[in-house]
Amino acid sequence: MALPPLPGYSFNRNVGKQKFHKSHHWGFCNNVGMLLSEDIPGIGGEPLPGQKLKPKHSVYAKGTGSDAPAWVAFDKQVLCFYAYTKDELHDKSLGSYIIARYKIYFYPEDDTIQVNLPDMKNSGLQPGIVIQRNRISLPPPDEDQFYTVYHFNIGEDIVFYGRTYKIYDCDAFTKNFMKKAGVKLNPPQQCPEDFYMKIWRKKQDFVQPFRYYESTNTRQQFLDYNKKILRFLCLLDDSTSLSEERRKLVLRYFLIDGTIEIRELLPDNSGRHRLPFLLKRQKVPKYAPTGMYQPGDETDQIVLNVFNGYAVSRVHGYKMDIHKVGKLKQEFYEDSDLYIGNTINIWGRKVLICDCDGFTKTYYKTKYGIEDFTSIPCDPPPPPKIERKFPPYTGFGSEEDSLCSCIGLLPQRCIYQRKFDVFKEKDSNEGIVLRFLAKLITRQDDNKHRLFVISYFLTDGTMSVFEPTENSVLGLHKFLKRIRVKRPGQELFKSELSEYIKVEELYIGAEVNVNGYLFRLLSADEYTFNFMENNLDKFPLCNPERPLQMLKEKISKSRALKHIFIAADPGFTRKMPYSTFRDLVMAIAAGKLNEQEFISVARQYQVPEVPCPETDDLMALVHKELKKYTFENFEPFIPTCIYEDRKKKNVLHKNDIRRLCKACRLPLTHDLLECLLSKFEDSEEQINYESFFNALNWRTNPLPDWVETSPMEEISEDDVSVGMPPPVPMECIDYVKFLNDMYGPEEE
Repeated sequence: MALPPLPGYSFNRNVGKQKFHKSHHWGFCNNVGMLLSEDIPGIGGEPLPGQKLKPKHSVYAKGTGSDAPAWVAFDKQVLCFYAYTKDELHDKSLGSYIIARYKIYFYPEDDTIQVNLPDMKNSGLQPGIVIQRNRISLPPPDEDQFYTVYHFNIGEDIVFYGRTYKIYDCDAFTKNFMKKAGVKLNPPQQCPEDFYMKIWRKKQDFVQPFRYYESTNTRQQFLDYNKKILRFLCLLDDSTSLSEERRKLVLRYFLIDGTIEIRELLPDNSGRHRLPFLLKRQKVPKYAPTGMYQPGDETDQIVLNVFNGYAVSRVHGYKMDIHKVGKLKQEFYEDSDLYIGNTINIWGRKVLICDCDGFTKTYYKTKYGIEDFTSIPCDPPPPPKIERKFPPYTGFGSEEDSLCSCIGLLPQRCIYQRKFDVFKEKDSNEGIVLRFLAKLITRQDDNKHRLFVISYFLTDGTMSVFEPTENSVLGLHKFLKRIRVKRPGQELFKSELSEYIKVEELYIGAEVNVNGYLFRLLSADEYTFNFMENNLDKFPLCNPERPLQMLKEKISKSRALKHIFIAADPGFTRKMPYSTFRDLVMAIAAGKLNEQEFISVARQYQVPEVPCPETDDLMALVHKELKKYTFENFEPFIPTCIYEDRKKKNVLHKNDIRRLCKACRLPLTHDLLECLLSKFEDSEEQINYESFFNALNWRTNPLPDWVETSPMEEISEDDVSVGMPPPVPMECIDYVKFLNDMYGPEEE
């Protein structure tokens, strides 16, 4: 039931509409006013009542898929139709018409058409594009419309620009597409055969080729093995020739044609020219070298001359030899002949295959099932090393200088290789000096009590010997200048270099032969003991674990030994002198301990003592050294320390102060600086830098001059001079701690 035409009962059909323009029906053509077309829509492009607009493009049925535009839905889709044309010939002897076959491509994305003429042998037509891709209008009187997909069908005549094309078939994709579009295709038709092409093909059956050849199809081999190369590492042994050498080669086998190429791997300074190829790329026969062949022997085809003189042309008097009688048979190397361990013949030279690359191994494993690819070493055995013999030492100069004069024609200065085992780097040994107190071993009564200071310099392995004396100005008399000391018992005039005393041979109790003088090492300074204990791999006697274990086994068996130690301390001071402790321990060890092992044990239980002299005497000595070198540049010390003091506590670590003193080239020896730092450091090794550097300033804080005493007096007294090893390594021993470690902790 329709609604009455009353207000509120009708719908506004213009809701949502955006176009309200009027179509233009009238126009001018050649300045003449006329009606443009009758199929022009109404207002807003909507058709008038009863008017049906013709579509401008192909309209496809909408499916259940996405509503995508045609240029997206039909992208890269092309319909192909096969068609032909008939063109009348003026020369009726060749037929009344000529047939030309075409391919019509239709693009559904934009309804464009392209016509191509395929290549036909001896057709007389130029192949290529006949009509470029564009939209083609229908023939008159419908020239205002364009071809769509629904205009194409098998058996239909299509007119393009006045030329008629007959469609007789299409491809499979086009058939499927047209079926989905709702177009029913007609059955395929036969294309008529061209009369001229039919006559031409009959003539071709009777035409003989001017050149006789056999077609060999290597296209498949090219497609399968293009750029695939087998690479082998080979060895050419020329030990039997005059050169007497083994040459490394790289053999490359090209799978595409079975050719072989060989390059040579030349080491540096081999004496040979670096040629690009040892063997150019070619097929290599297995049984080479062969004799000289006549021209025409090495060929793949054989042509027989059957000309009898009656033929019209000599071309008809030749025939190919199908059986190839008399053909030269040669066997060439193939991929199956190349494997590791095989010796191949390369034009008379035996080449051994030693190894191959990863691709070659995969190829043989896949094709031939080979699993073993054990390589053969190509390097020749090392030549016998000829020992170079030098003449013996002549006695002039040092042994190293004489050796350098034998090495080169022009004598050069010998550079000692100063490499020692204690530290790997030379800079680590710089400034390290080990000092020992030694006694001369002799039968002369006047020399038995002479004491010496032996210094060993780790920088270059040299030694110096000084004797403390009262007659010398410096207090030390030079006994031996700083040189490297040879070991005794070596021949003087020999070809080999002499052996020198090493630092490992110096320890307490050792006897050292210095140029014929025998010394026994009695003691050492504190720095030397610490150095030896920090390098136990070079000084195993400084390790107290073995002697302590041996003493524990002996002392723990007898409880009476404990009372002997207690009886040696009548005042119950819990400590005893070093000499008393030494006599008791040596008696218990019964000769199984040497001096160095005993000192290592005693240092574990020594009573701490002041290692440096008094502060006033020490500062006086420091001021004397600074005055000697006129060192007055004390201004940068305190500002630098304030800058380094990040926490503003007026203290710095001992290592920072030492580094600053060495950076400013403070003229103090290593031992003197260490002793000075130990006087100002606290329990946490922190130093008040203001008090330290103010005490060093001899201008603002002068002290009385330091009075130099005799070294012999210092040795006889309790105090020890700086840099002089004490005659006794330590003063007192805490024997109670020693007994607790031997028997275990007990109540006092």
